[in-house]
Amino acid sequence: MSAPDGSRTGPNTSDGSFARSGSGTSATAPTAAEIAAARAALAKALRVVVLTGAGISAESGVPTFRGAGGLWQQFKPEELATPIAFGRDPRLVWEWYGWRRETIGKCRPNAAHLALARWMLGRAGVTLVSQNVDDLHERAAREVAGDAERARRAAPIRLHGSLFHDRCTRCTHRAEGGAVDATSLETVPHCPECGGLLRPDVVWFGEMLPVRAVEAAFSAAAEAEACLVIGTTGAVYPAAGVAHAAKAGGATVLIVDPGPTELDALADFRLFGAAGDVVPQILG
Repeated sequence: MSAPDGSRTGPNTSDGSFARSGSGTSATAPTAAEIAAARAALAKALRVVVLTGAGISAESGVPTFRGAGGLWQQFKPEELATPIAFGRDPRLVWEWYGWRRETIGKCRPNAAHLALARWMLGRAGVTLVSQNVDDLHERAAREVAGDAERARRAAPIRLHGSLFHDRCTRCTHRAEGGAVDATSLETVPHCPECGGLLRPDVVWFGEMLPVRAVEAAFSAAAEAEACLVIGTTGAVYPAAGVAHAAKAGGATVLIVDPGPTELDALADFRLFGAAGDVVPQILG
């Protein structure tokens, strides 16, 4: 499973910022006719909700928790990505998040991120809902748009927050975060307004998802005429409920993933393959 903030507790789930291991397909790649039909279904839909999980970031090289290097092998994500862990040892938790920021910050948006950003900037009526905290959707939008203002049109609803943003544990301050110096408790990020300890602005184990983000996601799903699901096994709720809500509202559901998902029974179009291969074709 994966933590709400995307920390992997196993290699075979696909939600959040830590991508599953392996990217081979387990079924036949979609035919040209299937690609064309999926593209047509998306083109005719006036309102589309897109739900993404870590599978869309796999080809960007987002690392697994227990990847090469072994710095964090002695820890489990649930021992670090919790309010209790932060209260017990905020310096250690910030050291981990500093490593994650530095490592994931070097990853680049892949063809799927870029195609989706380009598609959203070129048409109206698309709402992007992401379980990922890696900010690759935002970076893709800025790269395609060329300026921050226009890029906002392709910004996602973040169900699990952002690895690259901080929020204060004492007041309401929220802001983009930077490099982390976890040498001591005094050097970790502190609030510029009240002096309180800052924490990563992500959803941890045991925490509720942001109410406004969830409401916005399900509102978009209820109004959607098509729902495009990319790179998620559909095992994490309430995020997976977005696809169910769209289907219940009569939306055409399209699923892109290299392997089986728990949402497959909802699919009108089931496209097996890596996101970077399939997504640019159906949005082209």
